[in-house]
Amino acid sequence: MEIAELYQRFLASQGVFTDTRKPLPRGLFFALQGPNFNADSFAETALELGAIAAVVSKKKAFSSRVKEFIAVDDPLITLQQLANYHRRQLSTQIIALTGSNGKTTTKELMAAVLSSHFKTTATIGNLNNHIGVPLTLLAIPPDAEIAIIEMGANHLGEIANLSAIVEPDLGYITNFGKAHLEGFGGTDGVIKGKSELYRYLKKNQKKAFINGDDAKQMELSQNLLKSSFGTDSSCAFQVQYESHPDELIVKTAEGNLSSPLHGSYNLPNIAAAYALGKHFQVPFKKIKSAIEAYQAVNNRSQCIENEGTVIILDAYNANPSSMKAALDSFYEQFTEDRVVILGDMLELGEYKEKEHKELANYIKQKDHEKVVIVGEVFSSLQISIPNMEKHTTTSAFLSRINPAEFKGKNILIKGSRGLAMERIVKKIT
Repeated sequence: MEIAELYQRFLASQGVFTDTRKPLPRGLFFALQGPNFNADSFAETALELGAIAAVVSKKKAFSSRVKEFIAVDDPLITLQQLANYHRRQLSTQIIALTGSNGKTTTKELMAAVLSSHFKTTATIGNLNNHIGVPLTLLAIPPDAEIAIIEMGANHLGEIANLSAIVEPDLGYITNFGKAHLEGFGGTDGVIKGKSELYRYLKKNQKKAFINGDDAKQMELSQNLLKSSFGTDSSCAFQVQYESHPDELIVKTAEGNLSSPLHGSYNLPNIAAAYALGKHFQVPFKKIKSAIEAYQAVNNRSQCIENEGTVIILDAYNANPSSMKAALDSFYEQFTEDRVVILGDMLELGEYKEKEHKELANYIKQKDHEKVVIVGEVFSSLQISIPNMEKHTTTSAFLSRINPAEFKGKNILIKGSRGLAMERIVKKIT
């Protein structure tokens, strides 16, 4: 079946789904293949649950309901092709967003600003990979004026592939950091992989948004159509930054933007949302209201206060760059009663021991009441930090917590998603 014909089936459906545990009545089911599963076996279940058709692999033979099966070489590639076809039918301005750290917070800030003035849609949660991006595109309604698509990657070529599917009109890379070093093969690989978005924008004469204070972004974007924001007077959208314990302030020519977000590393994220709003001529009053109303969620830079105890919960993800930024901000914000609870940084491959050791040495130089390190890598390090305790798992730490010893303290909790360190909050409050 040609993509144009499949698209008509899509238009007649209520949307696309890939998981029979979350069925969509009158939806179009895609039986995606994986190393540990073969969704072809769920195709008949999807139909029984109300799907109008199921896109399946040609390798699978079905004995019944043949007319409702659409056999293709690879359902995933077909899903991506369908998403790209849908994108080409839209008049929606599409913004692609990637980077090592801060993607989701920046996306949500941008969406808050743009949706104050336009019909705007954005990636839900972290549906930012080779499956999530097509699903996000296919969910864009025809009357959407702007869409913000978050693109994640953990190996070379992935951003190039996603860019070709999304065909963005604008692109922004938050930063280049030490994330997914295992898949990218090191920091140089991260830079090369993330900047695949720049190469797409250059080839297709599309515009890049640039943080003018980021030397690497400035270097890699020299030959691009671009618009910049930052503290330098040469930036199209000039700003100044202030970081305070209870607020972040971005100063602009039209007035100050105050945000309840924690961490000075969020200042460029706020500025990016402001600059994008100005690019689309959103009135400053609306930009200001949107930014000042935005609250962090989902374990990202959340500030939780309870009877004198302050917890900075940043446990959605962790890599060497984001970990150091979180620590710097924490030590800057709090000068006493400091407790640091850190978990392993995952997906570092051959760099894991080196990066964990460097971070441990960095913490050793700081002043704090207590350090708790959680995870097999951290726990295996032969390093001595004053007032430190080690636990191989989050559960092991939870089993010995005495809430009284954390009462009235300023606490940073940060680690990779796999450690589920948000569980600690309930035990110490």
